[in-house]
Amino acid sequence: MKDLIDLIGRILISIIFLYEAYDTMFYYHETKAIMTGYGLEGNQDLLLIGSIICLVLGGTLLLLGYRPGLGSILILLYWIPVTFIAHSFWNDPPENQRIEAILFMKNLAIIGGLMLVYVNGSGRYSIRRLFATTKVK
Repeated sequence: MKDLIDLIGRILISIIFLYEAYDTMFYYHETKAIMTGYGLEGNQDLLLIGSIICLVLGGTLLLLGYRPGLGSILILLYWIPVTFIAHSFWNDPPENQRIEAILFMKNLAIIGGLMLVYVNGSGRYSIRRLFATTKVK
């Protein structure tokens, strides 16, 4: 049962980041405008392409269970700065602080989930385990 829950958890966590990568690619120019609103005006293309690479590669590694630690690190490289930049509720006007605090805490929970995957690995149902147990003749 633990292995099945590990698999479902990895799938659910990876979907967030794969969707985020899709959304960033599909709404590339809108994302650049949002970045400008947060004060990130320099090297936007480099930051966006780096973010997309981290999200796609990290999300895919996490989903497949192949090198989930590396996948978690790649996603954390993106997710931690975004959390503190986009959801800095302490800098927001009082009418926005509550929702931004909730979103900030949600992102902290996702960071915790990624740390758990980093520490515990991918479990039984993963591509890595499939490669390790397959015999080549």
